[in-house]
Amino acid sequence: MSTGTVTHRRIVPALVLTERMFMHWRLHPMVPLQSVLLPTLLLLTYYLVISKSMLVVTGSDNLGTLVPMCIVAGAMMGTLNAGFHIPAERDSGLLSRFWMMPVHRGSFLVGTMLAEAAQTLVAAFLILLVGLALGLQFDGPWPAVIAFLLIPVLVTSVFATIVIAVAVRTHSAPLLTLLGGSAIGMAFCTGGVAPLEHFPEWIQPIARAQPLTPVIDTMRALVEGEPAGRSLLIALAWLIGLAAVFGPLSVRGYRAAAQSGGAG
Repeated sequence: MSTGTVTHRRIVPALVLTERMFMHWRLHPMVPLQSVLLPTLLLLTYYLVISKSMLVVTGSDNLGTLVPMCIVAGAMMGTLNAGFHIPAERDSGLLSRFWMMPVHRGSFLVGTMLAEAAQTLVAAFLILLVGLALGLQFDGPWPAVIAFLLIPVLVTSVFATIVIAVAVRTHSAPLLTLLGGSAIGMAFCTGGVAPLEHFPEWIQPIARAQPLTPVIDTMRALVEGEPAGRSLLIALAWLIGLAAVFGPLSVRGYRAAAQSGGAG
């Protein structure tokens, strides 16, 4: 079998399943909209209620950090909401039917992650526009906008492997909710709402060491036109490490769920 044929058999089914996710969201539009509406509401609330006080206290309205935080938090909310339908598809036997189809067996996972990446890219762009309307100054070169928008796509791709790894192995929606709450809490502990120096002293080392802090620092540096190399390398190290752990877990979990015939 030629390389082109193998590639065709792998890519086309993944794209078809990506389109299937888009159709699902068209029927349930609140799933993708939550990745835009809730972060936008947070941005507007901050601008109307907190920004003037933050300007007095710190000399900055902190939009350069708040906008990236909202984008990342919104991306993870969208990915988590999409993950809630996976247990139902497992229990109904749909995953098993995908597994038995004459297509590459990773198509379901690839299609899901492509859909999440596309959703995140659109949501990040829209939230960035809201931030610019509120007064955010993008002082970095315009090519930095591309990197700024792609970073949350990487975060979503990695977070999707964690969501899938949990979703295919559990019947518990509260466990997925706990996972999402923990992820959103991590996003808020990045200096997005206020600089980390204003956090309680006991939480500052934890906040600086957690994986989303270098992600937000990188996006802030791109906005402000500052060097982003060090924080980007740390962010990539975290993301690659998490993908190395949870990627295989999501694949093994999907294989076990698909082969169970819907028995869970």
